[in-house]
Amino acid sequence: MTAPQPRHRRVLALPLGMAMATALAFLPIVPASAADTGAAATSAAAADDTTSLSFVVNVRPGHGTSERVQKAIARAGGSVVIAYDEIGVIVAHSSSADFAETIRKVPGVDSAGNTRNAPLPAQSTTDVGTPEVLSSEQVAEADAQAADGQDPLEPLQWDLPAIKADKAHEKTLGSPKVTVAVIDTGVDDTHPDIAPNFSAAQSTNCVSGKPDTTYGAWRPTAAESPHGTHVAGEIAGARNGVGITGVAPGVKVAGIKVATTAGYFYTEAVVCGFVWAAEHHIDVTNNSYYTDPWYFNCTDDPNQKALVDAITRASQFAERKGTVNVAAAGNESYDLASHSITDPVSPNDGTPVDRVIDPHKCFDIPTQLPGVVTVAATGAKGLKSSFSNYGLGVIDIAAPGGDSTAYQAPEPPATSGLILGPLPGGKWGYMAGTSMATPHVVGVAALIKSTHPHASAALVKALLYAEATATPCTDPYDINGDGKIDAVCEGSRNHNGFYGWGTADALAAVTR
Repeated sequence: MTAPQPRHRRVLALPLGMAMATALAFLPIVPASAADTGAAATSAAAADDTTSLSFVVNVRPGHGTSERVQKAIARAGGSVVIAYDEIGVIVAHSSSADFAETIRKVPGVDSAGNTRNAPLPAQSTTDVGTPEVLSSEQVAEADAQAADGQDPLEPLQWDLPAIKADKAHEKTLGSPKVTVAVIDTGVDDTHPDIAPNFSAAQSTNCVSGKPDTTYGAWRPTAAESPHGTHVAGEIAGARNGVGITGVAPGVKVAGIKVATTAGYFYTEAVVCGFVWAAEHHIDVTNNSYYTDPWYFNCTDDPNQKALVDAITRASQFAERKGTVNVAAAGNESYDLASHSITDPVSPNDGTPVDRVIDPHKCFDIPTQLPGVVTVAATGAKGLKSSFSNYGLGVIDIAAPGGDSTAYQAPEPPATSGLILGPLPGGKWGYMAGTSMATPHVVGVAALIKSTHPHASAALVKALLYAEATATPCTDPYDINGDGKIDAVCEGSRNHNGFYGWGTADALAAVTR
């Protein structure tokens, strides 16, 4: 069936205590909007033209070719927002219907395409849902059960012992010389679990495709998703006697805001995010999203190919600069190693249509890009989460992302099968999804970098996989116990489609 509205990215935000026997079968939807709160302000021409679209134009890296193509963009009726000459990606706006086709004919242009299907409005007030917060009674109850040295809500964090992070913290909390960046919906750096470790100097707002370094521009507004704040806390929530504890509570965390108010992650913003990370000494990036408007970008389509090209260039530039890029696998229980998947949600800012794609030719970006660490989710019993995408050769590693308590209930004193983390405004709440699995892997990678400060990005990834706990296929996989196989795992004990090289291991990260 065709989905009439876009789905939220890699997270399932659910009320505390909800019995989720069916709730995890789908992603919550948000009202359709392609709003971008900042893009129109970057160019006077675009700001006055509500029919403008945003484009990426990919050329040979370096100033010479870029300068010639920028002149051609102006002649074609476009305006340049920013040119990333180091990777050969130009972000432009134009109201011309045939702009991309015209620019693709310009000598020196490798590919070009529109990054969205709806015009650039000046402002969006579209809201997205938020998870239910912990009550004061629940906070007090957890605090009463906390052991000496634990943060008050740590007894509810079954996910920490699941990757041996509690044991790792006995040896080290991670180095403040290591910085992770959350490329996401924005981070509330005023939250007491995040403020002690936040790096404002390495944070920015990339929503328009061009960095906005205004102080606080990285924060979400009240109308925006708490997603990035939750993710940041999962990675680097401080061990400070308040709230939760992150996987790597001693490292620094930065916020790179790339999502529009409506929750869309467009190509120009993602490119900006990776380039910013590369140029600001970020050690690990967390990418718990897919790049809109296409869930899968098919390279036989010239517009979609341009989006793949642009983000590939940006992510690989970051890795060459020493950054490890980690991304969520997605929540549709797709087999990403198959040759046929029905995508009902693309384009999610236009008119979606059911289309059958081959994930070997049509890519979820940045999830399926070369060099990116792709993360599947597990529940409290260590099994693949009911919703998690999978696929032999696609999934690199697994980590706790939560699941229905009815499917995978945690051991007491934890009560929810979801992942607890901070929410904007000094609150805490539960969320689930491969969005929540990814920050666990990012935290472990940060601990590896803390232990091996001179390790290259390639070595950090190699250690991440080598130190993972081998997790054999779950066979048969009947997560809801109805007698029907829900997914088929292929591969060996040490490398398979559900868990990749295994489950992330924080203790090994600080002892090997």
